[in-house]
Amino acid sequence: MKLHEYQAKAVLREAGLPIPAGVPLLSKDDLPDVLKKLPPGPWVVKAQVHTGGRGKAGGILRAQTPKEIESSANALFGKKLVTHQTGPEGILVNKLYIEQAQSVKKELYLACVMDRSRNGPVLVASSEGGMDVEELAQTKPNALHYMAVDPGKGLPPEEACELAQKMGLTGDELAGMAVVMSNVAKVFLEKDASLLEINPLGLTTNGKYVVMDAKMSLDDNALFRHPEAQSFRDPSEENPLDVRAQAAGVNYIALYGTIGCLVNGAGLAMATMDLIKFHGGEPANFLDVGGGANAKQVTEAFKIILSDAKVKGILVNIFGGIMKCDVIAEGIVAAAKDIGMKLPLVVRLEGTNVELGRKILQDSGLKLTAAKDLTEAAEKIVAATR
Repeated sequence: MKLHEYQAKAVLREAGLPIPAGVPLLSKDDLPDVLKKLPPGPWVVKAQVHTGGRGKAGGILRAQTPKEIESSANALFGKKLVTHQTGPEGILVNKLYIEQAQSVKKELYLACVMDRSRNGPVLVASSEGGMDVEELAQTKPNALHYMAVDPGKGLPPEEACELAQKMGLTGDELAGMAVVMSNVAKVFLEKDASLLEINPLGLTTNGKYVVMDAKMSLDDNALFRHPEAQSFRDPSEENPLDVRAQAAGVNYIALYGTIGCLVNGAGLAMATMDLIKFHGGEPANFLDVGGGANAKQVTEAFKIILSDAKVKGILVNIFGGIMKCDVIAEGIVAAAKDIGMKLPLVVRLEGTNVELGRKILQDSGLKLTAAKDLTEAAEKIVAATR
């Protein structure tokens, strides 16, 4: 789950990190009240969207007076921000953050991320901040420094100091950076984050650090431990089909192909997608209804697939263990009749109550193609959508 900048900074401020004073503007109508709460200027008016590259796309504006804040807010609200991460479709701005502008002598980079190659979280730091870290990794890989973080102990002071030294820091600047690093690692672990990035981390003329921008993502699988984090979710920033899938309790990821997939089990779903590609097709989604879905969930999953305009055909691949084939069949029939299914549909059922499931489909009157195994199912749906 991604957080907006103002939300990430609220989390970091609570943890004791140095955050500039600022106020979120969640509606244009709230501007008069927000102006009364602002710290002394000048200010920066920032679009709050789940994408990087806001500054280059015109999503961050400076303001010297309240009148300029109002002008900037009018320019940003409703603006479609197109960045290197959004693609040409862009993303609509409907929230802003107005923050006290900072004057710094140097911009640095600091992040804590999950690193599969190191089997755990890693702190990444650089004395060259304020630019895309991907670009920095390509042009100056030696400018990035790494330190593994112990998930049980966090980042001890001596290791934080060692990493700060690699950045070329000394004296009070080194000591201050070590404190920031340890706190970043602590927040990352306590909040079950998958990403915590500060870019840039400003260093002021009096040797103090300030978090000028922050990006944070939380692990969805750990949200049950953080009920307070549910308030951070912004459905307007998410794919509407993803939101529906979360509400239905099924695992859905939209892709770019034309063949919708409805499968039970993540491994079987991956294998189904592989076989579709092997036979010349492209999957339109990953959709795992899990092992214990009911007919209502299956119906909603089917409707989610059919809501994707790219889908030209659907492959249902069920191996029933805990999941019963007749439940899947009932969901397919209910969804197809409700929507008025006209696309090619290939169904492969095996496992618990398979004969009952096949009979439900056969008696439904739906126009569908049965397949004996997964290979045949993939071949048939690819052929039907060409």
